[in-house]
Amino acid sequence: MAKKKINLALQGGGAHGAYTWGVLDRLLEEPEIEIAGISGTSAGALNGAAIKSGLSKGGTAEKARDHLETLWEQVGALTDPRMEPWLSLFPPSLISKTIENSPLYAMGERLSQVVSPYDTPFAETNPLERIVSKFEFDDICCESGPAFHICATNVRSGKIRVFTRDDITVDAIMASACLPTLFRAIEIHDPSTDRLEPYWDGGYTGNPALFPLYDPALPNDVVIININPLHREEMPTSGRDIQNRINEISFNSSLLRELRAIDFVHRLLEDGSLTQGSMKDVFIHMIADDALMNQLSVATKLVPNPAVLAQLKAAGRAAASQFLEHHLGDLGHRSSVDLRTMFG
Repeated sequence: MAKKKINLALQGGGAHGAYTWGVLDRLLEEPEIEIAGISGTSAGALNGAAIKSGLSKGGTAEKARDHLETLWEQVGALTDPRMEPWLSLFPPSLISKTIENSPLYAMGERLSQVVSPYDTPFAETNPLERIVSKFEFDDICCESGPAFHICATNVRSGKIRVFTRDDITVDAIMASACLPTLFRAIEIHDPSTDRLEPYWDGGYTGNPALFPLYDPALPNDVVIININPLHREEMPTSGRDIQNRINEISFNSSLLRELRAIDFVHRLLEDGSLTQGSMKDVFIHMIADDALMNQLSVATKLVPNPAVLAQLKAAGRAAASQFLEHHLGDLGHRSSVDLRTMFG
């Protein structure tokens, strides 16, 4: 039986990217699925790099799963291991509040509002760099395996830049994950301007970018792994909750714009304004857990506690299993997300 080929669109969201790890871990187990293309931002770029390096040059799904596990073991090791045993006893919502209310986190949060990363030497290096520098870039940049794209935001122009093949370097991945309130911009040569350009997190302009997956050589199905909740029922009223919701909305805005454009193309194809085949008819799918993500906040994005990472991975695996149970048959035939209702 021919495998169902899919493209993956991997959102950024700091340590919440462990949810994506769980989803990918389950999808890689599925014998009927083949990953043909990947677009990732920030944490999605890290997850995508782990998959790409595992699947390229005749690699296997098991190798890709191993690379993902190694990545997130290292991310979890960035925090104090003494916190993990007792925090693992509590639900994610309580862990989030515990981190938010800790004096160290509160101090860092306040400092980030008044102190620029350019005012302190501690912001020169992102702790993720020592993890990213261990990636196998010969495998990540090679032609075999899934097509792989990551994006960052050009600080001067405010435009998205998509990196692929040999353009994907340690600096490119670090740029894709560069939060401007915490770290100095990453400078990368831009051939279009022939100078070093500063880059910030790609989530501001593409979280993730879908348009690289419209390549005619790639399949029609785009599976978005969403880790920033689209909907939050409770009205935020505290300063911290307001800032958290602003963060979620801003990092979803580019994705929603692209989904609205896809819905517009669908309408034009349906009413005959566009002839079939003149534009790619993309099938959209989404794997998300807004109920879980509504219990978390920016605090659990920035502080990769191993207990939360484990819970996020388990939730991702469960969500992927549910998606496969209900929508595996949709792949290659139709969208499982009703964009008309989403934007109605």
